[in-house]
Amino acid sequence: MKKLFILFLGLILLPVSAQSADFKEGENYTVISQTASETPQVTEYFSFYCGHCRAFEPIMKALKPELLEGVTFKKNHVNFLGGEMGVALTNAYAAAEILQVEDIFTDLVFNHLQIQRKKITGEEDILDIFEQAGVNRQEAKSALQSFTVVGRASQMKRNTEKSAIRGVPAVIVNGKYEVNRGSVKDTKEFIALVNYLTQKKD
Repeated sequence: MKKLFILFLGLILLPVSAQSADFKEGENYTVISQTASETPQVTEYFSFYCGHCRAFEPIMKALKPELLEGVTFKKNHVNFLGGEMGVALTNAYAAAEILQVEDIFTDLVFNHLQIQRKKITGEEDILDIFEQAGVNRQEAKSALQSFTVVGRASQMKRNTEKSAIRGVPAVIVNGKYEVNRGSVKDTKEFIALVNYLTQKKD
């Protein structure tokens, strides 16, 4: 019985191993740095002003629970879309993380900009969205002005520059590999590719 179980397990894992072995540099991913992060991590670079980023959200939501143990995930808003409000929304997303409402805030902002086609013109509009997310306006305003949030937003800007991000959505694994999203046929294969790269040692 034990031998049959091991054989069955091997048959289950074989397609995943074979699929992983088929992933190729230059086709499925690009090396953007010679050094990798100390611990495995996945970073999604996005903008609230990017329609493709909104469409990509369900795939990223499917990815997060499927990441291998010990792999961290983070989202990094970029400043280069949306002009001044792109920068303001980087700061706002950092505040949403601090306030632990980043998921609902993300959905609300995408809905506001991409579905309802409304503009965000300043802090009052951002505070309105935080209020919809269940955050008191004064609490949200204090978070937006905090050193922690300003520092986190500055780090997002540095991350974007370090990884030479020019378009979004972009998925960077271990700070070294950029995923070629167009090289996979479905969400399942995308998840397999990302997990493969998190474990890649060379």
